[in-house]
Amino acid sequence: MPFALTGTGVWSAPLRYGDAGERIEAAAELEALGYSALWVPDVGGDLFGDVSLLLDATTETVVATGILNLWVHEPADAAAGYHRVVGAHGRRLLVGIGVSHAPFVNATGGTYERPLTRMREYLDALDAAPEPLPADDRVLAALGPKMLELARTRAAGTHPYLVTPEHTAAARAALGDGPLVASEQAVVLETDPARAREIGRQHLAIYLGLPNYANNWKRIGFTDDDTAEGGSDRLVDALVAWGDEATIAARVQEHREAGADHVCLQVLTDDPFAFPRQQWRRLAPAVAGAA
Repeated sequence: MPFALTGTGVWSAPLRYGDAGERIEAAAELEALGYSALWVPDVGGDLFGDVSLLLDATTETVVATGILNLWVHEPADAAAGYHRVVGAHGRRLLVGIGVSHAPFVNATGGTYERPLTRMREYLDALDAAPEPLPADDRVLAALGPKMLELARTRAAGTHPYLVTPEHTAAARAALGDGPLVASEQAVVLETDPARAREIGRQHLAIYLGLPNYANNWKRIGFTDDDTAEGGSDRLVDALVAWGDEATIAARVQEHREAGADHVCLQVLTDDPFAFPRQQWRRLAPAVAGAA
C-alpha cells in the first residue's frame, strides 16, 4: 500500500544536525503541536541513526528524509538501514531520495553525471537488495518531467523542494491521481518586507547558482534576471512565503489546492542553525490544526 501522508509537516536542518537533547525535545513538541511529519536533510553523518532519534522521541509522527543523497549511501546500506528503523518503529519512515547537485558531489570527490540514469540504477539496486526498500515507502526529489515520471512509476511520489504552488500543480499533473506530492515551502514569520526578504535571500544564496533549481524556476516563468544579484523580489516572494500566520497559512492552502497531499514548512530565521521553536508554536494553530 502506498505511503499515505497528509497534513502539514516541518522541514528542519537543526532536527538533524542540532544538539541531540534539543532535537528530542523539539520532536516531541512538534508532534504535540499537530505537525504530521518531520523532514530532515542529508549532508553527511549517520542518517538512519538520526532518524531513529526522532522516531524514539515521537509515537505517531512520520519522519522523512529530505533527501537521502544517493551519491553518499550505497543502496544495500540504505535498504538495510530502512529495515532496521522500520523493524524498531513501524512504518513511520518515508525515504526521500535525490541526486543532489553537481557542485556538492564533485566537491566531495564524486563525479556528478547522468543523474536520471544514476537514479534508475539506484532504484534498481534498492529493489534487488536482500531486503528491498519498498517503492511504496520512498519518494523522489523530482523537479523536471523525466524525474517526475520516474517518481510516478518507481516510487510513492515526489518531494519537491524550493518550489511554488505552480510547480506543485505541474507535479500533480505529471503524477496523476494517487501518488504522493509532498511539497516543501520555506517561510519567514515576519511582516516587514525588507527584513523578511533579507532572511529569504540568506536562505536562497546557496541555491541560486544550482542549475537543477534555476532550470525548474525557468519552467514556470522566471528568468536569469530573477536569479541574479541575490534574487529578484519576485523570485524571493514566490519561493519564501513571509508575513503573519494567516499569510503563511494561505500559501500552504495554495499548495493544497494545486494538488499537494502534504506540505512541509521550513521556517527561516536570522540563525539557520537555531531551532525556531517559537515560530513553530505560533504557526501550528494556523497550519497544523493544533490548539
